[in-house]
Amino acid sequence: MKNRELFNFIIAVIALMGGLMLGTFFTARANTLPELPKPEVSEGERGKLGIDKNVNETTIDKYLGRKDSVYYDVRMLEDPAQYEEIGGDRYLSGLIEGFEVVSYPYLVNVEGLPEAVGQTYTGKTLYTVSDGKYTENYKESKQILDDLFPKDKNIFLMCGGGGYSGMLKNMLTSLGWDGDKIYVVGGYWYYEGNHDVKIKQDDGSYAFWKVSYHDIDFSKLTEK
Repeated sequence: MKNRELFNFIIAVIALMGGLMLGTFFTARANTLPELPKPEVSEGERGKLGIDKNVNETTIDKYLGRKDSVYYDVRMLEDPAQYEEIGGDRYLSGLIEGFEVVSYPYLVNVEGLPEAVGQTYTGKTLYTVSDGKYTENYKESKQILDDLFPKDKNIFLMCGGGGYSGMLKNMLTSLGWDGDKIYVVGGYWYYEGNHDVKIKQDDGSYAFWKVSYHDIDFSKLTEK
């Protein structure tokens, strides 16, 4: 074998071995992901909101950054409802790292809020719910949900206190999503983990540019 042929042969073997080692590394890393427990609703008042017993504000840090999952905070940037009346914040004052924002009140009309907070957004929505039945308001409504909440991934939902996220899980499961892949993490207001992204600044302003926000432009959609 000539020297150049030998050199090329050695380089090919090194590349092959490197690829195998890299593949083994990523496979091993994937296998170290914490196993997700099956969704299980909490007891008491938290259970009424649908908040998960095992995957919640105190444990979510263990399950962040998974490639098999999507993460959504479903609050509005500024909610008309007065959540300060129940110890919350009507502004999106912060969120957990890796969570993107899609506002639940834009997806469907909101029912069942605590009387103390008053009424939330009442404008256009992708769906209307009445007597537990969800009706599409736009031809694109279902496609938008499919794109935001892929059925082949785990879906982690969060909001301020847990209400919106529980309502969204009810909506998705009613429309055909697998409830065993949807986790109602609970409320950001009770999060004490290590991945807090502060949106409310020291001067009282809100740095909304830090938020990965999914807007819904109803003017671009086709009414049914």
